[in-house]
Amino acid sequence: MIPGAAILYAVICTGVIAFQFCLIAGAPWGRLTQGGQHAGALPASGRVIAAISVPLLVFMAASTLSAADIGLNWPRWTSWTALGIQSLSTLLNWITPSRPERLLWAPVTSVMLALVLLVNFA
Repeated sequence: MIPGAAILYAVICTGVIAFQFCLIAGAPWGRLTQGGQHAGALPASGRVIAAISVPLLVFMAASTLSAADIGLNWPRWTSWTALGIQSLSTLLNWITPSRPERLLWAPVTSVMLALVLLVNFA
């Protein structure tokens, strides 16, 4: 179960990374991210935030895979860091003022949180 949870977490992270790349490229999905403050494409500052999210998500996926003994052999604290970041992301997506963002990302990040919890506590 644990390797499957880690793999599913990494797959979802990959999907979120693809979403971030679309935002960076100018997709008009501003209402679905960063508090929903922009109706269309994100301004340059929002695209920088999306770009910063990409390596962070790669780190989170890799550290969770490592915690499940898949591929990498990273220190265990990295998966706990991923858990902390995922917890914060989930909270922020549940309390965002943007209803469309909340409807999309609160369930997604909640599933991601459950998966990383499963990997870290199993």
